[in-house]
Amino acid sequence: MSLAFKIASRYLRSKKAHSAVNIISVISVCGIIITTAALICVLSVFNGFRDVIMGRLALLDPQIAVTATEGKTIACGDSVARVIAAIDGVEHAVPVVQDNALAIFAEYQMPVKIKGVPTDYNHFSCIDSVIIDGNFLLSDQVAQYAVVGVGPAVQLHVRPGYLRMLRLYAPKRVGNINLANPTGAFRTDSLFVSAIFQLQQSKYDNDLIYVPIDFARYLFDYENEASQIEVVLAPGSDQAKVIATIEKQLGGRFKVKDRLMQQATAYRLVNVEKWMSFLLLTFILIIATFNVISSLSLLIIEKDDSIATLQALGANNRQISAIFVAESWIITIAGTVAGLLAGLVLCLGQQHFGWLKLNGDPNAMIINSYPVKVEFTDVFVVVALATLIGLVTSAVTTLIVNRRIAGRAK
Repeated sequence: MSLAFKIASRYLRSKKAHSAVNIISVISVCGIIITTAALICVLSVFNGFRDVIMGRLALLDPQIAVTATEGKTIACGDSVARVIAAIDGVEHAVPVVQDNALAIFAEYQMPVKIKGVPTDYNHFSCIDSVIIDGNFLLSDQVAQYAVVGVGPAVQLHVRPGYLRMLRLYAPKRVGNINLANPTGAFRTDSLFVSAIFQLQQSKYDNDLIYVPIDFARYLFDYENEASQIEVVLAPGSDQAKVIATIEKQLGGRFKVKDRLMQQATAYRLVNVEKWMSFLLLTFILIIATFNVISSLSLLIIEKDDSIATLQALGANNRQISAIFVAESWIITIAGTVAGLLAGLVLCLGQQHFGWLKLNGDPNAMIINSYPVKVEFTDVFVVVALATLIGLVTSAVTTLIVNRRIAGRAK
């Protein structure tokens, strides 16, 4: 094989009798280099965007969420929270209540999603970091307050400091409806607005309003029920171990989800887009491989005299095929390695220096440059793909050489 590689490398470097062979060889190598680099860059960019999205959602998503397997609420939510809080590795476990309501402010109204949380919710969440107007406050000695998403704030025309109160309506869960007095079918209460938050994620920004949990329980006619229990882990805790302990303590009546499970749909969509892009670029790499096969076919035809000389010197068909197979591997490996290096240099440079900037107002954007994150698994997948294509190319090359030699024998 060492002799085959030496001859193959000489064939690759030497000037061809027909310039078209040189041109096709250069194009085939460049095609592999560019496509391999593009694969690394595209996969790394999707990794970066995934981390940005999941990082933003993690600001308000709990580390662990416990919900009921049946029904929309957990009965005796406060008791369940105390049981979870006593588990080793859990720092906080708080019940929250979440449901839909109608918000009215002056002549404006819209359906909203109400989330009732403890008044010190900002102490074990990152909501303070996404407040864009006012300060997080749910209750004081004077009144109760709401922290409103930017969507409801714009649509309802509310801002912190307004003396007019935000009024919320929710259907009563029990009792009969009096058709003569339809408003009697609703529970209603009012509160001031203390702050506006913006996460730049539609799930939270479009319609979410934080209120005190006691207020939410009154509005939705609950006593001590909870929609879910939000768990904050102590620093250094093993999340998987804590989840297993919670499941064991609570039994099969509850679902225990980490952040990835809570955002399974968003994570799945990002991954689908990532691997669809990978598939499209794989087709382009396959097309570039056809150029390799074309250049090798022309080289085999051009080296008819050399093949005859090698046969006269005693080389058998397998040894002659090995030369052109080695050349196909040289082209594939050289293109793959150069593409990997180019892609990694670009991605690592973007990751550390942010060369490519995003268009728009820097003050209004979460990030100013394209997010990139290089992962070893992506590099491994690209190398495996290039290896598979190299195997196919070598097999096709062997077939072409054998047919050419057989044709000469006739």
